[in-house]
Amino acid sequence: MYHRGLLAAALVAVAALVSGCAAPSTAGHTYTASEARRPMQVQTGVIQAIREVRLERDQPTNVGAGTGAVVGGIAGSNVGGGSGRIVGGVLGAVAGGVLGSHAEQSLSNRAALEITVRTDRGETFAVVQEAGGEQFAPGQRVRIITDPARGTTRVSH
Repeated sequence: MYHRGLLAAALVAVAALVSGCAAPSTAGHTYTASEARRPMQVQTGVIQAIREVRLERDQPTNVGAGTGAVVGGIAGSNVGGGSGRIVGGVLGAVAGGVLGSHAEQSLSNRAALEITVRTDRGETFAVVQEAGGEQFAPGQRVRIITDPARGTTRVSH
């Protein structure tokens, strides 16, 4: 019976870790519901350069560290007997917290592109957006779509 409770706690913790690491997409082909049906400014231009970069979460949620600490503490407390269980629980919580924090970071970091575009008006600027969905290459003509109300810009075909 005790092992079922431990398994259930571990499953809940893993579900919390995975859901806490989910972040909204910043890909050029993805829009939020609030961005639908609103006017956006469109410019055209040519891609000058593309560089692969990584998007990191602005603020860690600490769900990974908390979840890892709980699971590690529970698992560690099952080691040994008497005061050894307390030590095992503490060490398990610390190790689980560190591993959970690293897991959250690796699950929330995403591949992105820094796309440098020269507009038809002669302006040059770079836009960073999540990779995926659309393929870009230097020399390709693209649209630069800006939402002035939100201050967001994306590059699209």
